[in-house]
Amino acid sequence: MSEQTPSFKPTLGLFDSTMIVAGSMIGSGIFIVSADITRNVGSVGWLIAVWVITGFMTLTAALSYGELSAMFPKAGGQYVYLKEAFNPLAGFLYGWSFFAVIQTATIAAVGVAFSKFAGYFIPALELKDANILLQLGDFKIYSAQLVSIALIIFLTYINTKGVKGGKMIQTTFTVVKLLSLFGLIIFGFIMAKGNVWHANWADAWQMSTRNGEGAIIGGVTGSAILGAIAASMVGSIFSSDAWNNVTFIAGEIKNPKRNIGLALFLGTLIVTIIYVSANLMYVSVLPLNEIATAPQDRVAVAASKVIFGDIGTYVIAAMIMVSTFGCNNGLILAGARVYNAMAADRLFFKKAANLNKYAVPEYALWAQCIMASILCLSGKYGDLLDMISFVVVLFYAVTIIGIFRLRKTQPDVERPYKAFGYPLLPAIYILLAVVFCVFLIKMKPLYAGIGLAIVLLGIPVYYLAIANQKKV
Repeated sequence: MSEQTPSFKPTLGLFDSTMIVAGSMIGSGIFIVSADITRNVGSVGWLIAVWVITGFMTLTAALSYGELSAMFPKAGGQYVYLKEAFNPLAGFLYGWSFFAVIQTATIAAVGVAFSKFAGYFIPALELKDANILLQLGDFKIYSAQLVSIALIIFLTYINTKGVKGGKMIQTTFTVVKLLSLFGLIIFGFIMAKGNVWHANWADAWQMSTRNGEGAIIGGVTGSAILGAIAASMVGSIFSSDAWNNVTFIAGEIKNPKRNIGLALFLGTLIVTIIYVSANLMYVSVLPLNEIATAPQDRVAVAASKVIFGDIGTYVIAAMIMVSTFGCNNGLILAGARVYNAMAADRLFFKKAANLNKYAVPEYALWAQCIMASILCLSGKYGDLLDMISFVVVLFYAVTIIGIFRLRKTQPDVERPYKAFGYPLLPAIYILLAVVFCVFLIKMKPLYAGIGLAIVLLGIPVYYLAIANQKKV
């Protein structure tokens, strides 16, 4: 008697899908990156503007992806969209970059953030020389990195046992962190200091750069303004990324033609409101120079101390641990579905095309786990963020260009949902994305260049894979 081949089971509803969007987006970034943004733009108006611009871009992209998700409600999401809109090479370059840096490096960075904030409770996990376990030249391994790897392995294992366990973790932890963030914002506004708020907004639109001590070191004018905004948006885009993860698990979502688009809109809207509100809260309790000079960029910790006193440090540390735990679960759950779709096209490890008895791509999950664990040991998380931000925005722009192409090449395909504001809003997103990528290359050429090189390296890898297919 032959065994029935496992297939993806639609078990996730609209609420589950929305929690995957929001939960995958909110990691550690909102608690940290506003310090670097403030040093780049130097004023409260531009700090808030960076978050508003990022929120607008995220919402616009999410609303545009709604059309694609309704047209192609298949596991693999953006990989499938690029393949359908352009050709298999375009899809592969995304999938290759996704495995090499986008998803795996994000999982690594979020895992290390979990361990770093666990260091408030367990000092042995702090990233300092006293906690080095192994050193070979400049290469160092800290206990925090091993805990990060253990976390990734644990969540990967949970997700190999079926989507229900991952769903339960995702929904529970996302609800907890959303309520915690709303609580922090509300208490922050209650404790707001009028003199701090008014002082911060005195020269709200005078862009300048600040040093590590918070002192203004020069004004920013002309085209340099775009460069400063692009450099600032590395952090805000990283904090707002991974909203598209829900598209990767289309095969496990009930009524995907309706629910994916709705989940994208609701999830990104909730997170955008939280992010802008959190930054307004920061500037209501902390002088701008204290935001720029927050120890280790932990702005939320500094704000929480003002709100709750010394115990605020531990409040935020616990919140970030909850946030990063849930975030990584969502990233791990969704990411493996891309490699599964690639393997089905014979463009990834063959075994990744198979589902285990729990109807999940176990081999793809473990392959992702190994790559993310290796990146945990790299120690270059800030550099990884520069590469991630460049590559991810580049592919978002190309995918949205695909909407215009598909309207011409496949005009008769059913579109249960159409991109909101088409063609204006998608075109604005593409323009903003191009400006961001150009100025990021100008401001941070090394790491943006490495990100681009990783994408281009996928071209020979693709043709090698095609040649190997012909031999079989």
